[in-house]
Amino acid sequence: MANLKLSHIYKVYENGHKAVNDFSIDIADREFIVFVGPSGCGKSTALRMIAGLETITSGELYIGDTLVNDMEPKDRDIAMVFQSYALYPHMSVYENMAFGLRNRKMPEQEIKERVMKAAKMLDIVDYLERKPKQMSGGQRQRVALGRALVRNPKVFLLDEPLSNLDAKLRATMRAEITALHKSLNATFIYVTHDQVEAMTMGTRIVVMKNGYVQQIDSPMNLYNAPYNKFVAGFIGTPQMNFFDVTLKKDGAGVKISCKDGDSIIIPFDAVSMIDGSYLNGSKPVIFGIRPEHMDISKDSDGLKFIVTNVEHLGNETIVYGKLGDHLGDFSVKDEGDGITVKLIGDDDVAVGDVVCAKPKLNKLHFFDGETEVTLMPGASPSGKAAELKE
Repeated sequence: MANLKLSHIYKVYENGHKAVNDFSIDIADREFIVFVGPSGCGKSTALRMIAGLETITSGELYIGDTLVNDMEPKDRDIAMVFQSYALYPHMSVYENMAFGLRNRKMPEQEIKERVMKAAKMLDIVDYLERKPKQMSGGQRQRVALGRALVRNPKVFLLDEPLSNLDAKLRATMRAEITALHKSLNATFIYVTHDQVEAMTMGTRIVVMKNGYVQQIDSPMNLYNAPYNKFVAGFIGTPQMNFFDVTLKKDGAGVKISCKDGDSIIIPFDAVSMIDGSYLNGSKPVIFGIRPEHMDISKDSDGLKFIVTNVEHLGNETIVYGKLGDHLGDFSVKDEGDGITVKLIGDDDVAVGDVVCAKPKLNKLHFFDGETEVTLMPGASPSGKAAELKE
């Protein structure tokens, strides 16, 4: 198989739109890399440049030791699986899988061996004589994977291959693609807007926004040590809570003051790694805490809020609320910071209750109020400039 190197890749269209900006990454042989981000962030464009379907404006792209900027897609030894399956409707499954090999003038016996091997691996042997329209979405996606598999490429490129499937089938196909990667020991590059797919499949994830790489890291490092507010909010479900606050050191504690006047005091040790200039109460700070990293109590210190909605999901309960100055008279229509708390199991919290959310001290996140870059050491955008790209 092959390693890849993308060095300062840019894609600028004729109208001046910069789709990809200064994209750099070294991808090791046999890695499973996921490009993730919202629609229009440049992830599919980056993938298409690797495939040779988009020209590179500037920068260098290597597959193995070969510079491939000007190489035709057919000569790059890659295989791509598209969102739309891109199957020939008039051909059988067997013919769809064999088509590319026949174009390469491969002997028919070798074609048959490759197709049968891939069909057995993907459990579609019984469908080889069917036409695509006679198959379900999941089966057609297996055929698309099989068509890529028979080529034995150096690199597999997958562009949102599961987005047309229902939630249950997506979960099944996620597991199948992950198992396929492990059995092939191949290099996979996978594009998705679904952070659940990214977290469960990738060995490393590239988070993108507006054409810029925000952070490249392992799934758990993205979750535990996001480099900026965007990454923190994009990774995790429900989304991380964010509050505009100031921090002021007071003896052995630090007071976190929200803009609505509410405040909590935490031990200084919990924020001792933050630069002291942020602890005098004058600099704007964004306080982040994940919904699953808070406990709820009706009689303890914490962030007071009124419960506006409760979702009982069986194994967990999602509590939604709003912070305000006068919670006793608070209406759900009033302005206030929204807050979401995720509890394990069922809970007796009801709409209209005034409760306290107590953050777990080892799970706090703080970001600069202007740059939105983390104030906590250890998070890195993988060596890139410490500046949030818009």
